[in-house]
Amino acid sequence: MAVAPAFCQSWSPPRAPDGHPDLQGIWTNSTLTPLERPAEFEGKPVLSEAEAAVYEKRLLEQGNRDRRDGGAEADVGRAYNELFFERGDQLARIDNTIRTALIVDPPDGRVPALTPEAQKRLQAARNQARLHPADGPENRSLQERCLFWGTTGPPMLPGPYNNTYQIYQTRGYVMILSEMIHEARIVPLDGRPHAADAIRKWTGDAIGHWEGDTLVVDSTNFTGKTGFRGSDEHLHVIKRFTRTGPNTILYRFTIDDPTTFSKPWTAELPLRATAGPIYEYACHEGNYALVDILTGARADEAKKPAK
Repeated sequence: MAVAPAFCQSWSPPRAPDGHPDLQGIWTNSTLTPLERPAEFEGKPVLSEAEAAVYEKRLLEQGNRDRRDGGAEADVGRAYNELFFERGDQLARIDNTIRTALIVDPPDGRVPALTPEAQKRLQAARNQARLHPADGPENRSLQERCLFWGTTGPPMLPGPYNNTYQIYQTRGYVMILSEMIHEARIVPLDGRPHAADAIRKWTGDAIGHWEGDTLVVDSTNFTGKTGFRGSDEHLHVIKRFTRTGPNTILYRFTIDDPTTFSKPWTAELPLRATAGPIYEYACHEGNYALVDILTGARADEAKKPAK
């Protein structure tokens, strides 16, 4: 099992023509480490190699979609075969430690509590979804509509599959191509300010700069519909990319949304070099599921007695 190289102060990253570290390449953030620390590891931020081996084996067995135990209903519920998944086969290893959660702040490894305002907002959204689950495409999730996927942004978090990114770098821009929904984030590095407040985007307005050997990407101007873990238009995300070895980038992000979370929180995970190419993810082009969902909803409505 491959282990991500530990951070080494004496290692010098390759340089781009402008003198900054060269981040270019194809990277994956696949990991078995969850965003939040599981209850079984409360108060335990890291594991030993022996503990990690046992836990990794259990996670791989539990997550195996090719299992046939549990009966027909459980089998159907597992949906795709294991071939389609790309969760990785190990926990995140950073600075010679094996993490039990990607979140490093707060120290408990958990997303901070939602504000009362956010709780009311999310409950209203759940009520709306219950009463109007499929009146039109706007009632369905952003993922079903191929508009946005949480793994591409605001932060780049691993999902069940398509966890590959390609970074291109020039003197004035960095471009991050995501395999999931084939989105390209173009980040200017020329010192420009954020877009006007009235301009809102699904994945925010990103501007970047270098702090020593770390690329910092600052994202604001999110739409209130982005909804990352309940976020609204006040979401602010700061991402940091630091080349830490020949095959690794340390990716660290901080989430701040004062109308959603009781305090800011930070997570970090390794991006590991991987072979390409990145294949097209044709989401809109093959999105028959959305038509089928709405068609099924109309059929259910036709069966109901007239009021």
